[in-house]
Amino acid sequence: MDLLNNIFAGQIPIEAYLGVSLIMFFAGVYGFLSRKSMLMILISIELMLNAADINFVVFNRYLYPGHLEGFYFALFTIAIAACETAVAIAIIINIYRNLSSVEVGNLDQMKE
Repeated sequence: MDLLNNIFAGQIPIEAYLGVSLIMFFAGVYGFLSRKSMLMILISIELMLNAADINFVVFNRYLYPGHLEGFYFALFTIAIAACETAVAIAIIINIYRNLSSVEVGNLDQMKE
């Protein structure tokens, strides 16, 4: 009951944020290891990066409530992820033009 009072009062415990981050991270790991499409693998990597961003912000909020270092780290990570996504999508488009597929298993044809 005390947990519900804290949630309704706007005080969400750190464990709730870390639980969401943990679920997001392992969903990304599962997607990365189980998917065959390069686009789905890219989305899984982005999911793992967003889980790390949540951790940056949460630990900054709870350890140093008046400072913004965690938010700056999160913004920096988002900017790097956007650049990484642009390059990865360009590579995937070039692979699709050559092979007419974005499946990871078909990349062996690129060796020839």
